[in-house]
Amino acid sequence: MGDVLDGLRERLTAAFEPSHLQITDDSAKHAGHAGARAEGESHFTVEIESAAFEGLSRVARQRLVNQAVAAQFAAGLHALSIRARAPGE
Repeated sequence: MGDVLDGLRERLTAAFEPSHLQITDDSAKHAGHAGARAEGESHFTVEIESAAFEGLSRVARQRLVNQAVAAQFAAGLHALSIRARAPGE
């Protein structure tokens, strides 16, 4: 695992105590695109399930996730696809 992936996992786990967390590095699919880094770790997909998302809209959930990983964006993360759900959804 790389530093960006590890940082995402740490921050999301600390912020949401997820019952499910899957992070996929999609950087290879974006090679040569804007924001892609030669060393990779620029584009990720996050699937996260947490009770913290209960009663929240999709947009509110995405905002919370983006806030939790703001430091990763400052360190070179370019894009994050987010699938956030509450348990049972």
